[in-house]
Amino acid sequence: MSPIKTSFISLIIIVSMGVAVAGKTHVIDFRWPNLYPEGMAWDPLAQHFIVGSLNHRTIHSVSDAGVVETLISDPTLPENVTVLGLTVDFTKNRLLACLHSVSPLPPFNALVAYDLRTRRRLFLSLLPSDPDSPIASIGRGRDVANDVAVDFKGNAYVTNSVGNFIWKVNEEGEAWIFSRSPAFSRYPSVMGENEPFNDCGLNGIAYVSKGYLLVVQSNTGKMFKVDEENGKARIVLLNQDLVMPDGIAIRRDGVVSVVSTQKLWFLKSDDSWGEGVVYDKTALEEEGFATSVVVGEEGRAYVLYGHVMEGINGKEREGFKIVEVRSERESGEEHVWIYVLLGLGLAYFLIWRFQMKQLVNNMDKKIN
Repeated sequence: MSPIKTSFISLIIIVSMGVAVAGKTHVIDFRWPNLYPEGMAWDPLAQHFIVGSLNHRTIHSVSDAGVVETLISDPTLPENVTVLGLTVDFTKNRLLACLHSVSPLPPFNALVAYDLRTRRRLFLSLLPSDPDSPIASIGRGRDVANDVAVDFKGNAYVTNSVGNFIWKVNEEGEAWIFSRSPAFSRYPSVMGENEPFNDCGLNGIAYVSKGYLLVVQSNTGKMFKVDEENGKARIVLLNQDLVMPDGIAIRRDGVVSVVSTQKLWFLKSDDSWGEGVVYDKTALEEEGFATSVVVGEEGRAYVLYGHVMEGINGKEREGFKIVEVRSERESGEEHVWIYVLLGLGLAYFLIWRFQMKQLVNNMDKKIN
């Protein structure tokens, strides 16, 4: 067999394997009794996921093979505290976690920081309430420290889902109310008064290196752009509202993923998020109650199926999942390029066959 023919056959095999691998998503099954994780982060240095817990004062790592290890166990935290949003400050090798106590426990909201190398606690910052907040004046609801993002200076930004404002915590653990923008209360809730989480406002938050934050609001479906210096916020104009958005994550190429219990949306913007476009969405398994999304290795989006509603309702469970979710539109574009490459290879092979046939014919004529 000629070298060119061998190369062409090898190309077909490689492309076919690439298509097969590209079509298979990564599913990570992991087990831990009654963990019910709501928040998830990706540690790019250790190359594993990190999840919190609805019921335990612990934080766990999950490998890509589903091996679970206790990363942080802190018995000095208040009993029955819930670990919600998480993020890894990879520039300082720290883990930041939102802590919240659920009624009827006494109110408690804090941000805790741990050194990921020594696993030693660096600080525990109590997050102050806003005495002028509507929930304080009417005596309804309680603050909820829900999600956290961190900038390159080590400043953390924490969303208050019921109070509808953002805390800021500096590298030393000093905390204050950073943004109570009127934009956060400008839009009415689209949820019924008796629906679960109808008072859940600001939720997922992500930091953009250009100097601002992107925040989603669950009960209105809106997204906001918040200046990191002064906390001024304005709405991001989208081509469609998001339905009960929860977690948010940003890829290196600027694509934003937003998760709800039903869908993962893929968004992009050409003007630094003055406006944005939902260019694709993928249906999720509703039973798993997805609450968090991260960008893992090679820019892949992963959602957490933590079955949180089962935990809230007092059920028991051991099995949970982290699942890679892809944009069907992007996957289709990737496959087009694979087939273009295959087509070019086939064309090259046919041209070579034609040239070789001509060469053989010419040699036969000279011999005869």
